[in-house]
Amino acid sequence: MQRLIRGLVVALLTACPVVSAHGQAACGGVEDPCATPLGTYHVAVPEGPGPHPVFLYFHGAGGNGARQLGTEWAKALLARGFAVAAPNGLERPNSRFGPGWFFRPESPGRRDELAFARELIDDLVDRHGVDPNQVVLTGYSIGGSLVWYLACADHQLAAAYTPYAGGFWRPHPEDCSGPVKLLHTHGWRDQTVPLEGRPLRNGAIYQGDIFEGLQRWRAENGCTKLRADEFETSGRYWRRTYTSCDEGTALELALWPGGHVPPDGEWAEFAADWVEGVLP
Repeated sequence: MQRLIRGLVVALLTACPVVSAHGQAACGGVEDPCATPLGTYHVAVPEGPGPHPVFLYFHGAGGNGARQLGTEWAKALLARGFAVAAPNGLERPNSRFGPGWFFRPESPGRRDELAFARELIDDLVDRHGVDPNQVVLTGYSIGGSLVWYLACADHQLAAAYTPYAGGFWRPHPEDCSGPVKLLHTHGWRDQTVPLEGRPLRNGAIYQGDIFEGLQRWRAENGCTKLRADEFETSGRYWRRTYTSCDEGTALELALWPGGHVPPDGEWAEFAADWVEGVLP
């Protein structure tokens, strides 16, 4: 009899999907991505009542969202009370690196990534109860470049931006939609996405210069000086902060001694501290 009861319980659990607090079927695990009309994503939500702030992370070339949930940086953010969402890129024609993003205005690709990002945020709010006013866009390498372009296209898309090891490509945008709160992190020894940029495909495309990109953000943020105003060099990150800017903006560059490697748990703590310091 007990075996029969256990079998019935297992059958019921298998037949009935887990339901979220918003009445929708739960999804987003490593093997069960959530789907929107334009794509898919994975998500982990911390325990406790929401709404939760969320880091929305765009992976680097050849990556995928599922791999991100088990990383040290994702675990660190979850422990801090942030949800972590990681969408999946699409295969790019003529690319040997695998899935990625379509961010260069000069070469629109298979998907409108701004429309996809808006879908992602709406779905995270509706399905997983994240706080729409506490969305942070982040990403690594070309995922970081995508974050720069999304912020440029719609500065109100997210509350803050923390791109990592990826910025604008040439030609740099001559204008963006408005001011931002942005922390950019980059490796001093990065040779894949150098701070100065580099040509690819025999010069057919050209990574941009991070400092030239920051000049665009200084203009959008109403900064009155070319140079940074505050400096911190005592920790892992050498930080340059631009404070002579419009109220309600934030702009900072954090350099560290490494090369082109994904973020880790220490970066997550650093980024979370920064986000909590600039968001109300």
